[in-house]
Amino acid sequence: MCELFAMSARYPTNVSLSLHELSRHGGELGPHADGWGIAYYEDFDVRMLREPCAASESRLMSFVREEGVQSDLVIAHIRQATLGTVHLYNTHPFRRELGGRIHTFAHNGHLEGIQTHPVFETGRYMPVGTTDSEYAFCVLMGRLERLWSVGTPTPTERFATIETFASELRPLGPANFMYADGEYLFVHGHKRTQKDGERKPPGLHVLCRSCREQENLSELVGVQVEEMEDAEEAARQVVTLVASVPLSDEGWRPLEDGEVLMLRHGAVFSTSTG
Repeated sequence: MCELFAMSARYPTNVSLSLHELSRHGGELGPHADGWGIAYYEDFDVRMLREPCAASESRLMSFVREEGVQSDLVIAHIRQATLGTVHLYNTHPFRRELGGRIHTFAHNGHLEGIQTHPVFETGRYMPVGTTDSEYAFCVLMGRLERLWSVGTPTPTERFATIETFASELRPLGPANFMYADGEYLFVHGHKRTQKDGERKPPGLHVLCRSCREQENLSELVGVQVEEMEDAEEAARQVVTLVASVPLSDEGWRPLEDGEVLMLRHGAVFSTSTG
């Protein structure tokens, strides 16, 4: 199965995803060698890098590690193909425009029969590739379009749409996903194949870190957070990380089966369990 990673921070910071564990899972320590992608938000637009190859062997990923990009909202994915060929158009994250901003989505799991299920209509949004994941994203965008067509929806309206969407996906199979609209990050934890071979929760883990509690944020394995020159700003920096598997020996909290989180600027604004 694929692996997901996301970061939400109060202030833009430099996150190097190719360091240590995450990129090594993409073909070196793990079987996720069928593609990788990273979406860095800047306001409502996105810098996106994707390749249909192993992250651990990618020169572009090495460049990301060495140079980095500052952002307060990041979504990343390393792929182990289960449905759809190894091709750029099947490489996560996926993106679409709605309401004058870029929306992004990445999924881990397998949604059996979603393309033919009558509940899941895509509306005007059509997949470019052949994955169940991109199809699910098109379904979600079709539902969100009804909200955004009358103006910017409230956070409560957005959260309710994501929560309902997640609950309808779960009966189809593992439905861990991350979705961002340039303002909020939504994550849904379900189940994934664990080390013992069983498909069960947790599907995602979350770690919240604050400089108030721990001054050095740069020691996360697989994640490098740049130190800030402004001492006052650094003291108020908050970073929340979400990943399929813990990337360090810290207190990552496993998400409950069906749990949905809504984050903004490093803080969790809403949460619910299925």
